[in-house]
Amino acid sequence: MSGQKKIYKYKTLKNVAVRLRDDLNNHHFVLLYAYNGTGKTRLSMEFKNISKQRKKNPETDTLYYNAFTEDLFHWNNDLDNDIERHLIINTQSAFFNGFKELALDEKIFGYLERYADFNFDLDFIKKTISFKKQVKNPKFKPDTGEPEYIMQPDIKVSRGEENIFIWCIFLVLIELAIDDDGNGPYNWVKNIYIDDPISSLDDNNAIGVASDLAKLLKKGKDKVKVVISSHHSLFYNVMYNELKKIEHKSHFLHKNGADGYILRATDETPFFHHVAILTELKKVSENGIVNTYHFNMLRAILEKTSTFFGYDDFSSCITGVEDEMLFSRALNLLSHGKYSIYQPVVMNEDNKELFNRILTAFLGKYEFQLPEIFA
Repeated sequence: MSGQKKIYKYKTLKNVAVRLRDDLNNHHFVLLYAYNGTGKTRLSMEFKNISKQRKKNPETDTLYYNAFTEDLFHWNNDLDNDIERHLIINTQSAFFNGFKELALDEKIFGYLERYADFNFDLDFIKKTISFKKQVKNPKFKPDTGEPEYIMQPDIKVSRGEENIFIWCIFLVLIELAIDDDGNGPYNWVKNIYIDDPISSLDDNNAIGVASDLAKLLKKGKDKVKVVISSHHSLFYNVMYNELKKIEHKSHFLHKNGADGYILRATDETPFFHHVAILTELKKVSENGIVNTYHFNMLRAILEKTSTFFGYDDFSSCITGVEDEMLFSRALNLLSHGKYSIYQPVVMNEDNKELFNRILTAFLGKYEFQLPEIFA
């Protein structure tokens, strides 16, 4: 790390939200990296609610994308007939203000066709969105007049496809907010808060989403202020690199045990969170509270380190250490379980000892500077 980074401690997420708003007074963007389970979604709502708690003009000033945004859409799966499946939209939300007076289908599809191969029909009066896809015609034969492809209506898209569709709607709303002359349906938008827009996307789409978003935000940097939070390291790093020439702040957000939250500036080190993960692993190793998912975290660190050094396999990171074959097999076996951070399971004593030995060997081979951000 180059230089000492500032560390700020806060008791509540509301305090963190106030800090983010202060950052936006002097910067166009705030980038925030945080693990899943830290409270990113709740933080976005705290940020939004601050404007509603003002004595003067207690109206929201924030257009947000988070888990609550996805809840504005829910499926009618036509369980009786199994034919007409469609999304039902909650048109009472300010999110849909522009749909009442603007034809947005073409704009939405302009984004959607970059990421997906299906189309849609949006009926704001009926409050429904149905999906359709071009498929091979089973009746097709040359010279019969039957088309080779037909449109299959009322399909049920996957969860990832549904999320990317909702995200494309949000991109259009950002456009409308940026282009609003003060008299349009999104003239109330002063801030945009985006939380984890790519939770169901693969890496290629994550890069595409980040690049498209950055291009749009650069266009509107003098019109709206933006907070972007994510647990996805690739997405975060692309956003950081795309926006680094524009006035912005970037932070790493982490829980401070039972004492609230820590916000650490990462303006010159967007991948500081990898070092922070190592700091956490070292801490649990020392206090003996090692859970099964910590093996997954340790393997992830080795994989990222191997990628950095150009190795073909993560085990190359521990080549030459004592018991390297044992450590490699252990990491392969013990990191494949779907261990959740929400339901921690303590390791047995043998595996704890093995975990500690692997971590010690890795830190002995690579001299990371591990900051005391958890003190």
